[in-house]
Amino acid sequence: MKYGTSLRNKDTAAQLPVSIDDVRAAHERIRGAIIHTPIMLSKTLSALTGAEVYLKFENLQFTAAYKERGALNRLLMLSPEARAKGVIAASAGNHAQGLAYHGARLGVPVTIVMPVPTPVVKVMQTKGHGATVVLHGETFDDAYAHARTLETQEGLTFVHPFDEPAIIAGQGTVALEMLADAPDIDTLIIPIGGGGLLSGISVTARGINPDIRLIGVQAELYPSMYDVIKDASLPCDGDTLAEGIAVKEPGYMTRRIIGALVDDIVLVSERSLEQAVSLLVQIEKTVVEGAGAAGLAALINNKEMFAGRKVGLVLTGGNVDTRLLANVLLRDLARSGRLARLRIRLKDRPGSLFQVSRIFDEQSVNILELSHQRIFTNLPAKGLSLDVECETRDAEHLDHLIAALQAAGFEVSPVELA
Repeated sequence: MKYGTSLRNKDTAAQLPVSIDDVRAAHERIRGAIIHTPIMLSKTLSALTGAEVYLKFENLQFTAAYKERGALNRLLMLSPEARAKGVIAASAGNHAQGLAYHGARLGVPVTIVMPVPTPVVKVMQTKGHGATVVLHGETFDDAYAHARTLETQEGLTFVHPFDEPAIIAGQGTVALEMLADAPDIDTLIIPIGGGGLLSGISVTARGINPDIRLIGVQAELYPSMYDVIKDASLPCDGDTLAEGIAVKEPGYMTRRIIGALVDDIVLVSERSLEQAVSLLVQIEKTVVEGAGAAGLAALINNKEMFAGRKVGLVLTGGNVDTRLLANVLLRDLARSGRLARLRIRLKDRPGSLFQVSRIFDEQSVNILELSHQRIFTNLPAKGLSLDVECETRDAEHLDHLIAALQAAGFEVSPVELA
């Protein structure tokens, strides 16, 4: 669907389950306990994309994600009886931590059900905020079903991660702050998992500026809301960097709101998500998880859609495994030509390796690692393969190195990334 062709259905704001008044009331409840995160104009990203780019740093919340907003709003709306008994949720991510942190702060017992394979670091972080963690099942669906069973058995209040009015209204407070701090924003690009954030932001933004453009973003591997809104049937599966929005079944309440208020939904590739995470580290010096970088990935992939517009992006969270982050940054360096692995065919004779090293020295290329293969190769018995991992200034510098090796008679092929 081309930009400017609205997806919006005929539902009116009056028919929707959340209003801007609900969002304003939520903001009054949670203010003081939630960080009013900064919004900043990024001159470098603006120059790179052709849009005026504003970033909302929700990765600076105490639990490093916007999810605190909805969780706290829901907790503050509990009756005294419900507070005393406690709440339960199924989550292995930011919802769990936001609910656990504010539950402990308010004295509300919190139980979180997580799938058994949940990484230990996430289990420990959630326990560290004072929650009781129950590990059950192999998948999120298993954990969700068990949480609903415990809800009934123990008389707890279930707090949905995205599909209930108090959660949606709490997430909408992000837009209240954004449009108060940067009122000239005319376009918002927001990640979609279950749809709670985009629903709350859409209600708020439309209430403030009916003409604002609202664009949702999903990972190509999990286009669940895209399928619902556009009546498509793309598969939802795979290992995505944007695990925070890897939702196979979006909310029923959120799909109503998004269908009524959002202009379009775009999909982004894994490579685009990696690039966006890396750019935010390099340019803004801020760590953002894959889901939090989805808005920037969409902007970079669709520059013509947003050229000349004043675009607001929400950096939704910063909870990314450090090893995964390191891998993403190194892969981006490789794609830009600053890191490379070259496979060089050598003749099995004295001086061959020296000749290769000499060319690297002449080209001022730093060698990081060598792998010398004589046995496990499809070359003849007197042939051998040398893999050289090296560091260059940029892609042009790498091209000069390869040309110099080839001019000296060496057969060279780069080992490409996926």
